[in-house]
Amino acid sequence: MREIVLDTETTGFDAEGADRIVEIGALELLNHLPTGRTFHVYINPERAMSKEAFNVHGLGDDFLRDKPKFAAVAQDFIDFIGSEAKLVIHNASFDMKFLNAELKRAGHSVLPWSRALDTVGMARTKFPGSPASLDALCRRFGIDNSGRELHGALLDSELLAEVYLELIGGRQPDLVLDTPAEDDAPRDSDGRIQPRAPRPRPLPPRLTPAEAQAHAEFVAALGDQSIWARFAAP
Repeated sequence: MREIVLDTETTGFDAEGADRIVEIGALELLNHLPTGRTFHVYINPERAMSKEAFNVHGLGDDFLRDKPKFAAVAQDFIDFIGSEAKLVIHNASFDMKFLNAELKRAGHSVLPWSRALDTVGMARTKFPGSPASLDALCRRFGIDNSGRELHGALLDSELLAEVYLELIGGRQPDLVLDTPAEDDAPRDSDGRIQPRAPRPRPLPPRLTPAEAQAHAEFVAALGDQSIWARFAAP
């Protein structure tokens, strides 16, 4: 299962008005494990930054002036997220409105809302009445967010990935049967790792003849009404 954890930084709160995206950060999860694949870009918003926005993420006009416009990076973003992966977002309605507004301006199809998985809603369901900000959830789960002096899209995505895994029950990589392969493993058009080819010959049994005999004697001693005897292959 492929999921994309993502975050955006913007010039303000009005997605349909003059405000624009200035940064996108995203990372890939396969079977709830990070693969190391990320997407990160700063974007020229084609407008001056407000003082309030600068105070939130520290991205000023001089820094953003030579960065690409959204239309120039839109296809790279679309290629990274693919067409089916769930988008894990904190306060998803905010980011989805901005992403779809930018995609629409650039002449691309918008993202279906059904793809978004809102971790704010998940947190409020799991911990009703408790703070659901990213910082509050990091504190709850003991996740180190000491480097988050300013909002940054990629750092926030990395923290959110850890929070998300805790919200769904904690990371248990030993229970994942199909773990991510190497970065150069063949992938399909949606970024998913292609399944390995079957072995040309089955692996030899590890059971020794002596062990097989001991097991047969043990089952026989249980009697005809035992579970082993009733469900044994004919």
